Amino acid sequence: MIIPKYDNRYFGAIAEQFEARARERGLFPVITCTQRDPALEVEAAREMISYQAECLIATGATDPDRIAGVCAPAGVRSINLDLPGTAMPSVVSDNFEGARDLTLRILDRVERDFGGLAPLYFIGGRAQDHNTRERLRGFMAAHAARGLTVPSDRCIMHGYSATKTEAALAGIRVTEHGGFFVNSTIALEGVVRWIYTPPQSPGLFRFGCFDWDPFARFLPQNIGMMRQDVDAMLTAVFDLMDHPPAGAVRIQTPCIFEPVD
Repeated sequence: MIIPKYDNRYFGAIAEQFEARARERGLFPVITCTQRDPALEVEAAREMISYQAECLIATGATDPDRIAGVCAPAGVRSINLDLPGTAMPSVVSDNFEGARDLTLRILDRVERDFGGLAPLYFIGGRAQDHNTRERLRGFMAAHAARGLTVPSDRCIMHGYSATKTEAALAGIRVTEHGGFFVNSTIALEGVVRWIYTPPQSPGLFRFGCFDWDPFARFLPQNIGMMRQDVDAMLTAVFDLMDHPPAGAVRIQTPCIFEPVD
């Protein structure tokens, strides 16, 4: 398996469960972190092929079809996890429905706590990624369902880095109640730093995060988190290994909302 990062619970859980499931089947798991670097992804794929890997799981790969193009001539199967490709089977979260549900819940809480509705901010992610595009689509659909239009300056996508997220928010001064859809727990670190940096007033904000971290439940501004179902996703991956499909099928797994109260 190649994996983009180790620094959040989602990818850490994928790596840990992948190892356990592979060993249960008498397979030897090899995992390497590629830092969202396309060159490192291809290098890792070639190295694993040189060690006669039987199957490569490309997790969160920036260019999964390029990886498939490296694997196929060598007779090595590949499966995409988290981010889809068009050349090999893919297992992804239902990012649209998960984001739509989370956005509606944030909007409802903002209305309940502050007595009014206003468009939320969409914070984090990369606009070119499938997952961010789908989550943004769900975010917009939820606003449309509430009769709201989202100004373009409320969609702030500067990657997943906490530092870049905090820097992108530095120029924003919110003087009335506000709500945030935070796209990943890594970006959430930057949002929380900003919320607690004067002259911000933490009591003005409510947020929900797409991805889950148990410690974030103790933040008073948090209305809940959308957890990706790692267990279901890896079950689907190993089913694809056992029963290779015809063509580049895409399997979507529902997300699980984790309320904080």
